[in-house]
Amino acid sequence: MNKSIFIFNKRAQEYDRWFDSHPEVFKSELNALKRFILKQNQSALEIGVGTGRFAQHLGIKIGIEPAVKMGELAKKRGIKIIVATAEDLPFFDSCFDLVLMNTVLCFLDDPEIAIREAKRVLKHKGKLVIGMIDKNSFLGRLYESRKSGFYKYANLYSVPQVLLLLKENGFSEIKVCQTVFNIPDKIKDIDPVIEGWGKGGFVVILSCLSIKE
Repeated sequence: MNKSIFIFNKRAQEYDRWFDSHPEVFKSELNALKRFILKQNQSALEIGVGTGRFAQHLGIKIGIEPAVKMGELAKKRGIKIIVATAEDLPFFDSCFDLVLMNTVLCFLDDPEIAIREAKRVLKHKGKLVIGMIDKNSFLGRLYESRKSGFYKYANLYSVPQVLLLLKENGFSEIKVCQTVFNIPDKIKDIDPVIEGWGKGGFVVILSCLSIKE
C-alpha cells in the first residue's frame, strides 16, 4: 500500500485542523483554484479529495479518496466518496467535464498513469486542474528539506515537469496561476492570485483535453 495513505488515515483529523489554524492559506489556495473552476452545472470529480474542504467550496460532489478516514470527513461535507486510487479510476470513459487533482501528484505511486486515467474519464474538451506545491519554490524547498509529517513520503514536482507530463498526454490550452508567497505560519492575510509561476509556493495549472483518442 502507498505509505502516504497510512499517514493520512492515522492523522486525518490533524490534517483537517491544519486548515482551521491557517485560514488565510486555505482561502488563498481556494481563490487560486477558483480562478479556473467555476461553480456551474458540470460533471466534476476530485481525485484525492481528502477531507472534502476544497470540493465543498468548489461545488464538486464526487471524490476519489483511498484514505478511508479522510473520506469519512469528506462525507460529512456532502461529498460522495469512492475508495479508489488515482491510477485506477472506477469510471467509464468520458464521464466528466472537469477533474481536479489538488496536492495529489506528489503522493502518487505513478503520476503519469494517474494523468492518463484523468484523461480517460474526461470528455472531449474536458478540463484537468492541478493544484501543487512547486518543488522549485521556497515552499517546495522547505518541505523537501524537512521530509516530515504529511510530506515525509511526498515526491514534489516542479511546474515544468508537470507541464511536460500534460503535453505528452494530449493536454493543451494551458494556463497557470500562483499564490502563497510566504511560509504558511507567517501568512496573516489572504494572499493575491497572480498569473504564472516562480514566486508562489502553491501553483494551479489548468489544461484542456483537446484530442480525445
